[in-house]
Amino acid sequence: SGSYLYKDQTDARKYLAGIVRTTITKDIVTKFKIENEDLLNMIADFLMDNIGSKTSIRKIANTLTSNTYKTNDKTCGAYVEYLCRSFLFYPFKRYDVKGKRYLESDKKYYLADLSFRYATIGTKNADYGHLYENLVAIELLRRGYEVYVGQLGEKEVDFVAIKEGVKTYIQVCDDISRPETLQREVSPLLSIKDAYPKMIVARTKHPESQVEGIRIVDIAEWLRTSQN
Repeated sequence: SGSYLYKDQTDARKYLAGIVRTTITKDIVTKFKIENEDLLNMIADFLMDNIGSKTSIRKIANTLTSNTYKTNDKTCGAYVEYLCRSFLFYPFKRYDVKGKRYLESDKKYYLADLSFRYATIGTKNADYGHLYENLVAIELLRRGYEVYVGQLGEKEVDFVAIKEGVKTYIQVCDDISRPETLQREVSPLLSIKDAYPKMIVARTKHPESQVEGIRIVDIAEWLRTSQN
C-alpha cells in the first residue's frame, strides 16, 4: 500500500471525515444493526466536542433532546457502547484517590485519533488543554497502563496511571507559564499524601524541571520518549 500527501487542508479533512463516517457506517451500523445512523453520528460529534469533560449518558440524551432530537438514556447508552467497542472512543472511569475505589458515574471519553475530531467538527472552540489530555490518555494506554480519572474530593487529577501495581498521578495542561495556572495544576497533586510519582505534562518548551517534588515535562518531549 502507498500513501498520499494532501496539500490542501480541505481535501485532507474530507479524507479523514470519510474514514470516520466509513467506520461508523460499516463497522458500527452494520455490525450492531443500528436503526438510527443520524443519532449515532450526533452522539459521536457530541463526544468529540466534549473531550476531557465528565459526561453521563443522561447528559448526552438531555442535550440531544433539548436540541429537538428526541432520544432516551437506553438508546444513547447503547450507541456510546458501540462507539467504544469499535475503538473510536475509549471510556475512562473515575478513581477515588482517597477512598481507593472506582466510580461508575460520569466517565470521560477520549478519541482514538484526534485527526478524526479535526476532520469532523474542525478546530472551532477547541480546548487545547483537553486535546492534550486526549494525546496523553491514548499514549498511556499504548504504553500499557490502566488509566483512570482521579477524583480527590472536589479536586480532580487528570489521570491515575497504573502499571505493575505502581501508580503515577498526572496533570495535563496547555500552558503553565502563569503562576496561578501552575498552582492550580500543582494543588491537587500536593493533596495526595502517598509516595507515588506525580507529574505535570504541559506545553512548556523547556527542559524537565521540578516543583515541590513534582516533575514538569514538556508534552512534546514526553511523547517522544518511552520513559514516563
